[in-house]
This record gives sequence, C-alpha cells and structure tokens, in this order.
Amino acid sequence: MIQKIILAALVAIVIAAIIFGPKALRVYKMIHLYDEDKIVYNFLNMNKVFPSTPITAAITKHSFDSRPMTLPVNYELDGQTYNLEQALEYFKSDGMVVLHQGKIVYENYWLGNSAEQPHISWSVAKSFLSALIGIAFDEGRIASLNDPITKYLSDFIGTGYEGVTIKDILQMSSGIEFNEDYADYNSDINRFGRAIAMGSSMRDFAKTLENGREPGTYNHYVSIDTQMLAMLLEEVTGQSVTQNLQEKIWNKIGMEHSAYYMVDDTGMEVALGGLNATLRDYAKFGLLYLNNGFWNGEEVVPQSWIEASHAIDGNHLTPGINESSSNSWGYGYQWWIPGSPDSDFLAAGIYNQYIYIDPITQVVIAKTSANHKFNQEREYSKQAHVAMFRTIANAAGELQQND
Repeated sequence: MIQKIILAALVAIVIAAIIFGPKALRVYKMIHLYDEDKIVYNFLNMNKVFPSTPITAAITKHSFDSRPMTLPVNYELDGQTYNLEQALEYFKSDGMVVLHQGKIVYENYWLGNSAEQPHISWSVAKSFLSALIGIAFDEGRIASLNDPITKYLSDFIGTGYEGVTIKDILQMSSGIEFNEDYADYNSDINRFGRAIAMGSSMRDFAKTLENGREPGTYNHYVSIDTQMLAMLLEEVTGQSVTQNLQEKIWNKIGMEHSAYYMVDDTGMEVALGGLNATLRDYAKFGLLYLNNGFWNGEEVVPQSWIEASHAIDGNHLTPGINESSSNSWGYGYQWWIPGSPDSDFLAAGIYNQYIYIDPITQVVIAKTSANHKFNQEREYSKQAHVAMFRTIANAAGELQQND
C-alpha cells in the first residue's frame, strides 16, 4: 500500500514537472531577464525565452546608400558637457544607426550585436502598432476614434475599459490604474510578465485592471492600453498583428531581415513590447515616418495619421512639468514628444531603445541598448539620449549645409 502511495506521488510529481516545469522556467527567466550578467544575451535572444511568431524579410529589400560622417565629440545636458562616445558606452549601447536624408551616415554595433541580429524593441513596438491602427482607421475598419473600445471588444463590458474611447487609449489617457515600475517586483507590469510566463492570456489579464480616473483627463503610461489596441486590430481586420505588420508595412518598405513577435500561450502577439527586429529595419520605420508615411511614392501610413501621432492634443499631453500627466515628455498616438522644441519625436522602450525622428534636420536615429542601470537612472538616461540625438542631428544638418 505504501509503495503504491509513493508511486502515485512520484507520478504526480513527474506530471506536474511536465506541465508546469517549462512555465516555471519561463517565470525564472522573466525574473532574471534584466540581470547585469544576462541582459545583453537576453535582449538578443528573446525567442529563446518566450514563444514567438515570425515576420519574414521583404522579397524586395531596401538597402541604404551611405555617406559616412564622424559623430560629434561632445554633447551638452543641463549646462554640463559630456563625451558622446563615453556616454554610448555608459548606457550599454549595443547598436546605433543614423540616417540623414535617407542615407546611412553612421552605423556601429557593440556587445555582440550585429547588423543581421534581431533585438528586442520593448515599447518601441507600440509605435509600430499605432501605425497599423492608423491604416485600419483609414481603411474604414474603425468608424471613429471616439468610439468606445467596447463597441468592438464587447467582452470588455464590465471591466475597467468599458466606455473608454480608442483615442484615449492611443494617447495613454485611459484612466486605468497601473504601476509600470520595472524595478518594483510587485508592480503591475512585472505581475503581467510573470502571468504571461505562466500561461495566462493577455486578454484575461487586461480584464483584471480597474479604472481610477476619468478617461481623457490624465496622461499615464499603461502598456496594457497598447495590447487593447492590438486586440482591436485583430477584431476589425480579421488578421493577426503579425499578418497586419507583414502585409501593411514590412513588405511595403523593403525590410531587409526577418523579425519576430513574442507571443502568449494563446498565440497573441505581445504588441506592447515584444517586437524583435534589426537596427536597420527599425531605422526604415523611422524613415517612413520622417517621409510622412510615403515610401517610393506610395502612402503606406496615412500622412494625416502621422501628423496626429506627434501632435500635442490636449493639456494632459503637453511636455514638461504637468499636473495632468505622470510623464515629463508629451505624448501622441503611441509616440513621445520630448519638447523644447516640439518638432522632434521618438519611439522609446525601456532600457534605452529608441527610434528618434527630427523633421527639421531630416535625421532618423535607431538605437538599441542593454542598460541594466536604466531603472535607477530612468529620467537621466532619457534626457541624455535626447540631448545626444539632437547633437547628432544638428551635426548632420550642418554637414549638409557644408556640402
């Protein structure tokens, strides 16, 4: 009898290990994703941590012409002068591409990254999702941005998202209560990561969130807002986020390399930050926005959408000290506006991932990093990168004038 009990217990343990072992391992990897000794490898190999779905390189690939320039030696921030090359090293940069008038003027890789290596974008992915929403809206698949999202996602009636408009979600003004502090183990964003690692669907997680403010009155960063837009995109197009990105953008602007999205156990893309692509292809997306949505004469993303994406549309979306915002930068349709001046804008992801666009100097900068210090120096690193990018952009603009 005792032997049978022991045998049954061992069988139960084996079954539990088979069922829960891989998920427990994912949770462990998620918890240690940003450790100093692991972060560089992880950011280049996210498909070895999470399941993924592929995006294939375009058949007709766009290759950049080049016109090399030397980076400025220094940049200034808050009245202090810093060495730019030392700053790139300090922030654990692992790649940077600078485009001027559509040509590569600078490209470099560090820490094992390369031109052919996909790299996690984190929240830079939100700006790609915004473009897909803009295309769907232009195609008439979304009647109005002022529609409540529950008009299209009826299973969210009775949740914190009931009655919240698509526009307020686009502008991170949903009113949803959410703690996005990656340094806090118990924050909502870290709870989200562990829940997905254990197999929970993002849709189910989103239904647990509560609304604490009147939508459209306060700008507060909620990554799950973007995931709601991804669910909306799938609902109105009848295609996955991957299919939309492949057909509507990837193929049309000649992306050189294959990419991938991390997915949850239902196969839903982690659209809020799970896109992995090469640096040149991130730069191409920035160039598409610099060119107001046009590529080889075709309007890929509606120009009106791009203009609205980095316009300041309300007091709560204004850059600077703002009692109606928890952010120091302004916000558009999933794009950041650093302000002073308000002409440049950027896609930004944690640990210093960026696509920076300056329409005045006609510069695009795509940069990836594996900065384990990010959470301790979040605001400083953000402001330092804008200062660096503006210095590089101005130098490229001056180079044009001297030619």
